[in-house]
Amino acid sequence: MLAALVCGAAVFPGLFFSIRKILKHTRTQWSEADVTVVSERLLSAVHGSLATAAGLTVVSSCRDVMTDSYWLVNSFVLFGVPYMVFDIYAMYLSHFHTERSRAGSEAPSGHSLQTVRAFLRKDWMLVLHHTALVFIFTPITLFFRRGLGDFFIGCMFITELSTPFVSIGKILIQLRLDGTKLHTINGLIVLLTFFTCRILLFPFMYWMYGRQFGIPLHRVAFHLPLHCNVGNLVLLAPQVYWFILLLRKAQRLYLRQRRPQVDEDVKKAD
Repeated sequence: MLAALVCGAAVFPGLFFSIRKILKHTRTQWSEADVTVVSERLLSAVHGSLATAAGLTVVSSCRDVMTDSYWLVNSFVLFGVPYMVFDIYAMYLSHFHTERSRAGSEAPSGHSLQTVRAFLRKDWMLVLHHTALVFIFTPITLFFRRGLGDFFIGCMFITELSTPFVSIGKILIQLRLDGTKLHTINGLIVLLTFFTCRILLFPFMYWMYGRQFGIPLHRVAFHLPLHCNVGNLVLLAPQVYWFILLLRKAQRLYLRQRRPQVDEDVKKAD
């Protein structure tokens, strides 16, 4: 297991700095903010793709949702810990350079407690998400499951399916392509994958548990320990919150793209 941890500690920082270096040499017209944001989002997309692949492998390999085990579960959890830690740093760099780019001459000259606080105020929920995965999800997965529930951990990995598309959307915005059809199509894919793999996944897990033990879906929650139901609610709540934010953002983009067409129709009518 130590090998997986060391591998993650080498792969994710190495990938980030390699992408950053390549972009600096190939996209010389880009600002430091462009390079850093795109590098961070590409890193996130890679991790999300790997997590989804690992999750699909685990889920398809477990016939018994409670007792079947698969070696990849604990290994990938440890492999992902360095990513979660490093991604907080990468997100901070993205925030720092973006704010410097916007502020121009009034931007802070370097890193300080003020810049860190500004980052934490802006992205506190993502930082909390990453921190909880490292200090709560990881110990529970490795030490407190008694070897049970690899299937459900695999399902948690699959929640990352939407991440590559979220990253692509942010990259398109950074490249000033947020008004294109590509961005619209990607946004629809984000909504579909997010809703399917981060919200519908929870009733799916309850259904699979009920199927295993012959319990109707609406009765499954009453057959589970209280801490399992509470844990699932805690995991589901931020997903619902983020999905509402995505829907609001999609509505704003739709209205923004529709406004020129409405104005054009009014001119023709006049």
